[in-house]
Amino acid sequence: MTLADLEWRVVGEETRPGPMTMALESVAAETVADGGPATVRVYTWPDTLSLGYGQDPETIDWEYCEREGIGVTRRPTGGGAIYHDRVADVSYGIVAPADAVPGDLMTCYEQFCQPILEAFGRVGVDAAFADDEHEALHQPACYLRQLHPAHDIVGPDGCKLSGNAQYRQRDAVIQHGSLSVSLRPDRHCGCFTAKPDPDAFADRVGAIDEYVDIERSAVVEALRSTLAEWVDADAGGWTDEELARARERAKEQFGAREWVRKTP
Repeated sequence: MTLADLEWRVVGEETRPGPMTMALESVAAETVADGGPATVRVYTWPDTLSLGYGQDPETIDWEYCEREGIGVTRRPTGGGAIYHDRVADVSYGIVAPADAVPGDLMTCYEQFCQPILEAFGRVGVDAAFADDEHEALHQPACYLRQLHPAHDIVGPDGCKLSGNAQYRQRDAVIQHGSLSVSLRPDRHCGCFTAKPDPDAFADRVGAIDEYVDIERSAVVEALRSTLAEWVDADAGGWTDEELARARERAKEQFGAREWVRKTP
């Protein structure tokens, strides 16, 4: 079985609370594991900080997040926390059966990032996997960690434009990632107790609107269309049953204090 043999749906841009965003991804994995369609999706987070699976909650400035109206959830993937801005960030997800993708992690990343790199090209940004090492500036912040050539995408000046991560659930592989459309370094850095330097953040992290003059809606459509064309996906959406399960999972897991503030 290959990706081309599967039935695919593309779920266009939607905005849901962070816990529901992660819950839908988990439910989509169950759907494909049970023989349902595989999923590619584009989504926007409301202002949200997503913690890495092993993130120490003591690294987060919870009072700042509450004061600034920034929701917090925890991803099933590793890495550091990422501030997802409702305007500055656009995210995607790919959910496929495990037996349709390469077993080697690096090869799987290379395959799943093809449409992401194509989306950057469509909007006029010369992006590629990172090939130069940069020392970590602030380990709790994903975009300030050391770059990894397997899953970090950079612009022509070497600044990080996109982070991508994978995990497995039942018999499914899930990859998600975010693309920086613009930057809000002060807001991003304010989410951490150590208060990393916003100027250092701006020197390390790039954004699409720094390279090309383009509307955010055009970036969203470029990402949606490249994902859909990559697997010849039909326009689709969530079933009522999937939404019901996701709401329950968002409540019981991804929005629960025990999950969000768990100690590694």
